[in-house]
Amino acid sequence: MLAELNPAQKEAVLSTEGPLLILAGAGSGKTRVIAHRTAYLVKEKGVDPKNILAVTFTNKAAGEMRERVRKLTGSEVHFPWLGTFHAISVRILRQEAKYLGLSRNFTIYDEGDSESVVNREMRQLGVDTRQYSAAEITAVISRSKNDMLSVQDFSAAAVGPFQRTAALLFSHYENALQKAYALDFDDLLLRVVELFRKHPDVLQRYQEQFQYILIDEYQDINKVQYLWTKLLAERHRNLCVVGDDAQAIYGWRGADFRTILDFEREN
Repeated sequence: MLAELNPAQKEAVLSTEGPLLILAGAGSGKTRVIAHRTAYLVKEKGVDPKNILAVTFTNKAAGEMRERVRKLTGSEVHFPWLGTFHAISVRILRQEAKYLGLSRNFTIYDEGDSESVVNREMRQLGVDTRQYSAAEITAVISRSKNDMLSVQDFSAAAVGPFQRTAALLFSHYENALQKAYALDFDDLLLRVVELFRKHPDVLQRYQEQFQYILIDEYQDINKVQYLWTKLLAERHRNLCVVGDDAQAIYGWRGADFRTILDFEREN
């Protein structure tokens, strides 16, 4: 399991206890380290796979990581909590829906669905779609949610015609989602953070379960993902994050590369 790793990668895999920041450039084997570390915890340290939370940003990356871990551990080992932030959040919300007054069968709106709702609300409110596009408004709503801003917060700070129009549409958009028993992609993480903050007993269950947490591409994390991770890691503090501060690509949706640079100070 360790033979194909270089000395730095091997050190990262073997340093299993406590917080660990791994900064590495493109093509240096960051995902390999996550996969080998996950496999090492199970095969060498005897950790139950259900006690490991391994998170990345895209379904493709999650699939590649799952395949690497499967090859290292054997096909009979199942990792139920290896996936994207959104996929894991969906699972938590469906399991704990009653605490938030949600139906377990809530609908999930993707970006296209969200734009359609905003478009409909713009027409009903008489907003000129030649002046403001649904894509622009949807992007503002998404960014606000990723920054943990409620409709009320955004409305209170709105300045100028565009922001005031966006605030009005934000409010109508949220009402439309509630009527449809739907959550958008940003809500998935936002509602998990809300769940954990409002129900410490639920948070404690997940904190106890996730003894080891591994986050790939940590340079792309935004505020709500940061809080999501921080809350879950508070108990065991075995948080391993891997990233490249020179490769942040999700600034457009609220990612803040300073989070990875502040990791050592905060942990």
